[in-house]
Amino acid sequence: MTAVDGAVRLSFALTLASLVLVVIDLARSPSIAIVMKWGWTLVVAYTGPIGLVIYLLSCREPLPGMHGKYVAPLWKQAVGSTIHCVAGDATGIIAGALLGTALAMPARVEAVFEYVAGFGFGLFIFQALFMKLAMGGGYVTAVRRSVLPEWLSMNALMGGMLPVMSILMHRDPVAMRPANLLFWGVMSGAVLVGAVAAYPVNVWLVARGLKHGMGSARILGRGGRDEATTHQSHQVPSRLSKAAVLAGSVIVLAVGVSLAARFGDV
Repeated sequence: MTAVDGAVRLSFALTLASLVLVVIDLARSPSIAIVMKWGWTLVVAYTGPIGLVIYLLSCREPLPGMHGKYVAPLWKQAVGSTIHCVAGDATGIIAGALLGTALAMPARVEAVFEYVAGFGFGLFIFQALFMKLAMGGGYVTAVRRSVLPEWLSMNALMGGMLPVMSILMHRDPVAMRPANLLFWGVMSGAVLVGAVAAYPVNVWLVARGLKHGMGSARILGRGGRDEATTHQSHQVPSRLSKAAVLAGSVIVLAVGVSLAARFGDV
């Protein structure tokens, strides 16, 4: 067994332990909205101990009944928004990678397929459907309102994930086999980089009221704030600021694609 194999196996053992801990804690936390429980479960499954630490620092209430106040700061709200993005989009990207590998798609075709799968799953399931079930309202309306924030966040996430997947798998073909643990190790690293890339966009989205934040079960959609702060107004974004952030997200995606093409096999 090589050092890389040993490191990957240790990582998976720590990930399994982290996942068990967070699932147990989430089951005992009535204040956390169900959509966020699904989000944290998926993200910790992808990121292991790092995801667990982020959960403890940003979401787990220190005392019963304090969740709303605990998650009120913008940085925690943006963490919740990013977790929601990663859980949906990254799941679609990974599913796209699995199917693309099974169908022996060319690398460039698979990259496009992964983007479409990630955006589709994130938009139609994790954003529109889950939020409709949690908050009510029409599904079509939920989709329409989710398109822009989902697109901005997806661009940044894919811009971070794609070069990691492409470069590492290109250097070690074994990492392209889903039956090998190294494949999942690469995916875990890609999700972490993608989440870092997507976080600034989600800070902007939450601050402008274009996307929900961490969310408490009692007041989901109000950003997880307590009743005293639920009516705080957001900074309404101008068309120019929207265009600037959109351009920034496209640039992040373009840089990711360029790195994957230069050093990987896209």
